[in-house]
Amino acid sequence: MPTESQMLKIEKLNQFYGESHTLWELELDVPKGQCTCVMGRNGVGKTTLMKCVMGEETTSSGSIQFDGGTELIKQKLEERSRLGIGYVPQGRQIFPLLTVEENLRTGLAVRKDGSKKIPERIYELFPVLKEMKNRRGGDLSGGQQQQLAIGRALVIEPQLLILDEPGEGIQPNIVAQIGEVIRRLIKEDGLTVLLVEQKLPFARKYADRFAIMDRGRRVAEGEIAELSDELIKKHLTV
Repeated sequence: MPTESQMLKIEKLNQFYGESHTLWELELDVPKGQCTCVMGRNGVGKTTLMKCVMGEETTSSGSIQFDGGTELIKQKLEERSRLGIGYVPQGRQIFPLLTVEENLRTGLAVRKDGSKKIPERIYELFPVLKEMKNRRGGDLSGGQQQQLAIGRALVIEPQLLILDEPGEGIQPNIVAQIGEVIRRLIKEDGLTVLLVEQKLPFARKYADRFAIMDRGRRVAEGEIAELSDELIKKHLTV
């Protein structure tokens, strides 16, 4: 049974693409108020796992329990956001022709309280979005687009924020800013973060816990300080 201290508890999760078995009896605990980093080489099922949590991929068996007991597998995609899960997919998926402000507003549709106001907190965390709120999303740099994608996910004031490779293809100073924002959200807002990240220095600096996947299975997990050279060599080096 899930405990109150787990924001997400995944048990015996199986997923298939056609004949291909992609997630095997996968188990993962995501404790509240921490950043858990899912790691692994390309193609081991990290993004598939995030999509299963969000309902973008269907699972064949298993359980994904949210915040002490809500079974996510029974919930529709938009319901999962409404329950309080913010998601920033790989590749950002912002609307290039909408302004920054309009992009942020698209996130408001699934707010539980029906508020139509962009929380001031978003602009506090990402001042650049306030400066550029009338610019089109497509005119922003990659790093600014990533900040916009995170801002849009935060508009619903989620309990759990899922980030799939937030540092991919963006300049190091913005990657560091995103890391600092993650820590602020955990410390100041009590947010829980589930992160997919390949970069070891980022994971070591900003995550509290790690889970390593290999061929659709979770093969190791623990406090980030326990991420040994041996584990890295075995499961992460290419």
